Amino acid sequence: MIFIVKDSMGDVAKDLASGTVGGVAQLVVGHPFDTIKVKLQSQPTPLPGELPKYSGAIDAVKKTVAAEGAGGLYKGMGAPLATVAAFNALLFSVRGQMETLLRSSPGAPLTVNQQFVAGAGAGFAVSFLATPTELIKCRLQAQGASATAGVTTAAVTEAGAATTAAGAATAKAVKYGGPMDVAKQVLRSEGGVRGLYKGLFPTFAREVPGNATMFGVYEYLKQYMAGGTDTSGLGRGSLMLAGGLAGGAFWGAVYPTDVIKSVIQIDDYKNPKYSGSIDAFKKILKSEGVGGLYKGFGPAMGRSVPANAACFLAYEITRSSLG
Repeated sequence: MIFIVKDSMGDVAKDLASGTVGGVAQLVVGHPFDTIKVKLQSQPTPLPGELPKYSGAIDAVKKTVAAEGAGGLYKGMGAPLATVAAFNALLFSVRGQMETLLRSSPGAPLTVNQQFVAGAGAGFAVSFLATPTELIKCRLQAQGASATAGVTTAAVTEAGAATTAAGAATAKAVKYGGPMDVAKQVLRSEGGVRGLYKGLFPTFAREVPGNATMFGVYEYLKQYMAGGTDTSGLGRGSLMLAGGLAGGAFWGAVYPTDVIKSVIQIDDYKNPKYSGSIDAFKKILKSEGVGGLYKGFGPAMGRSVPANAACFLAYEITRSSLG
């Protein structure tokens, strides 16, 4: 598809800058919730008679902080922080280009349905950046969960053996030294660049309908609160409410695809548990039921509402200040 260039390249620059600021706000507010979400998603199914590694989101927070400190909640943040500028700049600038393409005349307001289409186009574009970023983030977060499990298990043994067992478990679990190390290992031993794009199709299945829903709901709520298509007079509270609810709508629409994406991206390359997205869906459904497709849903929603409220507010304020 050929995008129509905006009349002023300044508008593109404003979208890029505003999206960047919004993305940073979203990441700082939301990353701890995302860490807990991935830990819950990636914990193994307990054997009959065994308890799960984490009984819920609060338990996962307690065990993470106990084993890794508060910094453990921000594990894996390096990869999205390094790319948040590019990710959100791409998301909002492509959305802006889609808006230009869909407008009946320059400056004309878009309908809610047109915002759905613009969001879908933006979601498609960002999937190519989101896939390797998410893969790196998920592996670091899942690694932290494995290390936590090893230390917790060792702690219930005799004192002398506990120290040795905990050290061995942690050493075994810590496969990656950081975001760049994940990328290097994947490029070297998992098929090169293709390895970084493991999970691309479930990422499409998340980002395209998810962003269509988010931007469509955001515009609908803004127009509803404004009483018409002119939403320029909305206050910060209204923008935060619309952004938070829109972010919640994103996950409500596509959450199972995120679970599938996560388990595929952390799956062992040499001895994979899943042959693909459909296989992952079937196996999760068979072993854990529908609830298995919603592991970590609470933290995801808990993250999405405040994180997207911060993101959209920061975007709107920055965009408005730039003229």
